[in-house]
Amino acid sequence: MNSLVSPTPVPLRQDARTIGLIGLAHGSSHFFHMLLPPMFPWLIRDFGLSYSELGLLVSVFFVISGIGQALGGFVVDRIGARPVLLGAMVCFVAAALAAAMAQGYAGLMLAAALAGLGNAPFHPADFTILNKRVSVARLGHAFSVHGITGNLGWALAPVFLAGITTATGSWRLAYLGAAAYAALVLALLLWQRDAIDDRQGTWAHQQPGAAAAAPAGEHAMAFLKLPSVWLCFSFFFWTTVTLSAVQSFAGPALQAMYGLPLSLSSLVVTGYMLCGALGMVLGGFLVARVARLERVIALCLLVAAALLALVGLQWLSGTLAMLVTAAAGLGAGLAGPSRDMLIKRAAPPGATGRVYGTVYSGLDLGFALAAPVLGRMMDAGQTHGIFFAAAGALLLGVGSAALVGQGIALRARTVSAGAKMAA
Repeated sequence: MNSLVSPTPVPLRQDARTIGLIGLAHGSSHFFHMLLPPMFPWLIRDFGLSYSELGLLVSVFFVISGIGQALGGFVVDRIGARPVLLGAMVCFVAAALAAAMAQGYAGLMLAAALAGLGNAPFHPADFTILNKRVSVARLGHAFSVHGITGNLGWALAPVFLAGITTATGSWRLAYLGAAAYAALVLALLLWQRDAIDDRQGTWAHQQPGAAAAAPAGEHAMAFLKLPSVWLCFSFFFWTTVTLSAVQSFAGPALQAMYGLPLSLSSLVVTGYMLCGALGMVLGGFLVARVARLERVIALCLLVAAALLALVGLQWLSGTLAMLVTAAAGLGAGLAGPSRDMLIKRAAPPGATGRVYGTVYSGLDLGFALAAPVLGRMMDAGQTHGIFFAAAGALLLGVGSAALVGQGIALRARTVSAGAKMAA
């Protein structure tokens, strides 16, 4: 039997502990994606900033995160995922403290930079641990939980930060609360560190004979030659433009377009993310039953795009527009586990950290470029364009996913034909 495959079944309790801890950590990273956007109205009030300036803060976060994510994959593959993950949590504590003490734009910029540095290695570290520690039979559910907790982190941040600010009248106290939250998660990961030790376990995606697919003398950068890697990167870029539109600007846009109060329109992000989490629960069951994952992704994202475009047309009432925007998250969530499994199938053996780091840096680039462009649209009063841009980006993401699926299917046919010839 191949030494890479565990000869005995992995206990459910062991898998569940690893999945739960990584899910909690991932939810924390998504919480810190939203360290600044939910507080935009208060930061505009206290510091006199424009949406374009606030969009630049989001760009700084994701430029640092994107560059760091691509590099972080190599670091994870070299020194291991666990120490990198713990260091990232320390950065989040520092980012929240910097935001709490900010006296102006420079202080907010520092907070954005520290949060981006903390976010950088999360996906390569998370997926390396999951692929290494979780059994094959539960890997699809592990990806589903990973995506769900990310959405829950996005959903929690506006409620947590805006809620504390509203209750206490101080956004600085809200940021101190965020620092305490990150510190508690860090303490839990340290306490349960044996469950996230990627020096133990097996590479779940490597079946017998898979190691032969990676030549021993192959250069560490060889995976960059694979078209599927860059198509996955582009898929993340386009779908993240949509995410940026919803997270940072959907609330103010709905307020301007439909006359909704800020206290109500700001909840649209939470609704979108909760619907996305529900979609990921359902998507975790779909991913194990569907061979052509790109078809699932396409259908789900097409429905989400149609709903967002409908909101942009301003044909709905204000409350219904909020509900439809939130419902679009269900389609995006359904596609999530299929997306992560599609990347797994596209990754060559032994390069998991590098591939996930590179592919997920498309997410950071999408946020970094979209935020200032969408911020300018808001400053110019083109609020309906936020929803049309979000819908159009999803359509481009569908095209990228379709090409990835075709490439994987072609590679499978080529390998099958080669095996028959060798036999």
